Amino acid sequence: METTRLSSKGQIVLPRSIRAAKAWRPGQTLAVVSTEEGVLLKPVKAFAASRLDEVAGCLRYKGRPKTIEEMDAAVAAEAKRRRK
Repeated sequence: METTRLSSKGQIVLPRSIRAAKAWRPGQTLAVVSTEEGVLLKPVKAFAASRLDEVAGCLRYKGRPKTIEEMDAAVAAEAKRRRK
């Protein structure tokens, strides 16, 4: 078990091994949750969960709309390419 200290400003330094294991980089936003046993740090996701219909309008595409058949064919072709 690794230890750290609380500074006079209420700051702590997370050990490098923990930051590396969690892939936390400088600027990572963490939620701080008080528990009976202590404090839990949880990474905050960069974006709130959303549905495709909420964000698809922001995608840029010029050209005629693709048909469902064309989209299915493209997905199948990519899956086949990745299996090779």
